[in-house]
Amino acid sequence: MRRENQSSVSEFLLLGLPIQPEEQGMYYALFLAMYLTTLLGNLLIILLIRLDSRLHTPMYFFLSHLALTDICFSSVTAPKMLMNMLMQTQSISYAGCICQEFFFLLFASVDSFLLTSMAYDRYVAICHPLHYTRMMRQSLCFLLVFVSWVLCSAVALLHTLLLVRLSFLRNNTIRHFFCDLSALLKLSSSDTTINQLAILIVGSVVITLPFICILVSYGHIGATILRRPSIKGICKALSTCGSHLSVVSLYYGGIIALYFVPSSNSTNDKDVIVSVLYTVVTPMLNPFIYSLRNRDMKGALRNILSRGIISM
Repeated sequence: MRRENQSSVSEFLLLGLPIQPEEQGMYYALFLAMYLTTLLGNLLIILLIRLDSRLHTPMYFFLSHLALTDICFSSVTAPKMLMNMLMQTQSISYAGCICQEFFFLLFASVDSFLLTSMAYDRYVAICHPLHYTRMMRQSLCFLLVFVSWVLCSAVALLHTLLLVRLSFLRNNTIRHFFCDLSALLKLSSSDTTINQLAILIVGSVVITLPFICILVSYGHIGATILRRPSIKGICKALSTCGSHLSVVSLYYGGIIALYFVPSSNSTNDKDVIVSVLYTVVTPMLNPFIYSLRNRDMKGALRNILSRGIISM
């Protein structure tokens, strides 16, 4: 049989957000403001934790890494989306698309493990308060963060290596605003069975298993509170866990809506909109959740502001 003269694509076309051309300017200003808020808000959290010695605890150690991850996670997709909206371009190089997919998977997975570490920290603090210092020692905190980054790097690298072996011969149009892994697999002209199997197995490790661990941790926390019911204890638990539970709900709510709720089309407007909430809105809201619901963070901010006013 005569083989068709085809070559692999050198770039992809990102169709972007499902908005009208006349609304591009308004949405560009909105998403630029949200991205800058994400950067400044998470940088403020890192700065407060760094400068206030009272925040040098395991919970805020994990929170500082979560803030850093949120900055990186949002920066993987938002700048390219904003540039495409501003320049009215849609193209992204093959290498750029692969790199974007790698870092998206990396930071999304690290977020999951950091939220799990924070849930374990809250479990120890409420269920085993007398042994908290021994159980949540500094070396364990460093180990949990180190293992999270190493394991998630390996997961992202695995998916990337499986992706680059695929051929993209017929279509290079991605109905999304970034190089989403599932969208890329739908475009491939190669057999993606191994890729789909890797997503199923590895997704269970980096998403499902951490989520179960979080549920188990809060199940023990709830049981501990119910064994010793008191208004003071309930209020303390809510103030301690409320911020983390809000962030967990946003993070896993986006994942469930995006990957577990069936869509009528392969990649429709709903998927793109939920992806915006997951990649842009959630990292922006995290600093507000922790600053508004956390007395320690508000106290640290007041101290920093008062120092600045006094020194002027």
